[in-house]
Amino acid sequence: MSDSSPLPPVRLLPEAELARQALATPLLSRAVRLARWAGPDTRVGTGGELVDEQLPAAAEALGLTGEGLDGAEAAASASEAWRVALDTGLVEIVNPDEGEGTVAVGEDLALLVSGGPQDVLGIWLTALETALADASVPDLDGLVDAMDSGGEIDFSVLDWDPEAEAAFLDGVLGNLYHLTVSEDGPDGPVPLPALAASMIVPDGMGEPSNDVLEQVSDAMMRLDDQFRVLEPVGLVEYQPVDEALMTDVEEAVAAEGAEGPSGPSVDDTDVTRYGMVRLTPLGLYGMRARFQDAGVSAPAVGDLVDKGADVLLDGTAGFPPAAAQAETEQWLARRESLDAARELLAAARGSDAGAPLRRLRCQQALSLVGAVAEPALREVLDDPELGGLARVWLTERGAVDVPAPSEAMVFWLTIDTVAAQLAAEGNSAELRALVEGLAAQHGSFFAAAWRVDHPATPDVLEAMGRIHPDKRVAKEARKAAFKARSQKGPGGA
Repeated sequence: MSDSSPLPPVRLLPEAELARQALATPLLSRAVRLARWAGPDTRVGTGGELVDEQLPAAAEALGLTGEGLDGAEAAASASEAWRVALDTGLVEIVNPDEGEGTVAVGEDLALLVSGGPQDVLGIWLTALETALADASVPDLDGLVDAMDSGGEIDFSVLDWDPEAEAAFLDGVLGNLYHLTVSEDGPDGPVPLPALAASMIVPDGMGEPSNDVLEQVSDAMMRLDDQFRVLEPVGLVEYQPVDEALMTDVEEAVAAEGAEGPSGPSVDDTDVTRYGMVRLTPLGLYGMRARFQDAGVSAPAVGDLVDKGADVLLDGTAGFPPAAAQAETEQWLARRESLDAARELLAAARGSDAGAPLRRLRCQQALSLVGAVAEPALREVLDDPELGGLARVWLTERGAVDVPAPSEAMVFWLTIDTVAAQLAAEGNSAELRALVEGLAAQHGSFFAAAWRVDHPATPDVLEAMGRIHPDKRVAKEARKAAFKARSQKGPGGA
């Protein structure tokens, strides 16, 4: 990841469907075919690799010889599939230290048939790690040229830092994941120039320098090779760089600009020639699993369905609106509506800093519940923290005999709502409109608001002073904030 911002929740396909897709990926399916093809007569070296004499037969078993590949390409694909079979436990090597070892069926091969979706996905994740390791290695010709007389690789000759290369690829994939799961991200594939620029071009840089453009150009060529390696494992869908444009990639970088994938771009018919990439549904699953293994919080919609309402409201507090609604809908679908409404209202209480946003999420959740929840809302009409929320819900649904709120309740609900919006969105356009509307509708708003007995009153009034475009009104808000803090005593407590 290029920044430390929290990851938005991802929407994943059911595990059974993801497992089906994993089994259908070219790399894993080839590894399975080789595992079933191999037998006691299959010859391997001390490292478990197929000996050269076995590669043509392995390629033929995979049907690679008829796919337009030359012998070397077919042998390389067969060797790669064999390595995946070995790494994933689909085959095992017996007596590997006694010259050429012999091959036995691995225990994990049976899991692909008799195991559950998680077993299949676990094997696929291992295959993914093998593919990622391969994608970070330069071409074999370069490795041979960099090998010294003792058979060791001189990385300085290659100008290749294995750890840095792996970290760069991780960063690119992290950016691609973040773009994919963000609600304001691109709907389709990401242009390769933009993805490369997201890793190279510094934030806030205007017109990229020639040196930066050259770095982005080099990064694009590396990524082109790497995504070609990662597509067969099912991590990405990739449209490679047009071979005819390989010497002209800087033009694409300049056209795409330094603002990243959401910034200005050249015409789609042009930019697609410079490579387009997207994470597959299986790729989203794989990236999330890698984030979790690294200790990074990577939520998924559906994680909270079996949790209490308190966890739901706190957990969705930082979710984008659409993801919060999707999570809440799944949570409600597992519960009886009236009981769910009561649980949500109970969880929304509190005077801590996160309480206003909890109440906002509670209000949004209750908007998804039908009229059957009305008794739960009437039960909290006299509650100082929930009474205003309950009146809004009942009135919006045309309920009768809804008592009018007191002026104190109206002001308290207003402060609570603005505090929640500040926590959810910061100084958004919607919040600015709300602040301007409040000041316009209630000429004496600030004269009364500073007296509101709400923990967030001083912060809300101070924020209103920052946000309101009218200097006179903003000054009134700041004065009110000062009075509110003075009323609460030293430190605003």
